Amino acid sequence: MIFDYNVIWEALPLYFSGLLTTLKLLALSLFFGLLCALPLGLMRVSKNAVVNMTAWVYTYVIRGTPMLVQLFLIYYGLAQFQAVRESYLWPWLSSATFCACLAFAINTSAYTAEIIAGSLRATPNGEIEAAKAMGMSRFKMYKRILLPSALRRALPQYSNEVIMMLQTTSLASIVTLIDITGAARTVNAQFYLPFEAYITAGVFYLCLTFILVKLFKLAERRWLGYLAPRKH
Repeated sequence: MIFDYNVIWEALPLYFSGLLTTLKLLALSLFFGLLCALPLGLMRVSKNAVVNMTAWVYTYVIRGTPMLVQLFLIYYGLAQFQAVRESYLWPWLSSATFCACLAFAINTSAYTAEIIAGSLRATPNGEIEAAKAMGMSRFKMYKRILLPSALRRALPQYSNEVIMMLQTTSLASIVTLIDITGAARTVNAQFYLPFEAYITAGVFYLCLTFILVKLFKLAERRWLGYLAPRKH
């Protein structure tokens, strides 16, 4: 088997264009997903049964259904309703980029909410008692102590979620977007070189994963250094 470097070299601009699309999808999905996950995580640790159950149902349904099904429901499913097509939301819901970002953000918000909730539950009692001893209100205690502490401890688990979302963005090619995987599909369709096309896409994803892992390691060293065992 001979690897056709010439085809891949000529297709590199397409791959780099797909890289930008992948990064845009990832960044937007993580940003809006985290915005939704913060209140959901707080709801998951609420002592109010209705509030807690509402968030639990949301995270259970989203985590219990495949990402591909969610993407198809948003991009293809909503379009079948005339009321949606005639609404002011249609310009956005008819956009593959918007639908992909919406589906990815909804998906990651459920997983991230459970990560945040787990970190909040693992908060040492000493931190809570110290905040109460200082006379902090519940809102101020969450704002200054509990939430920042939980977010720091959640970094290792959240890094896995970010990497999983990076891999998930490859589904965007199914709804006509030319991301990294979409670039590989295009090259394969034009030249029928599946090995060359997809191995190149794999290299791009590996490089992105390596960069993300390094960035999170630096973040953990910066904000979780106090948890590292001390050297004697």
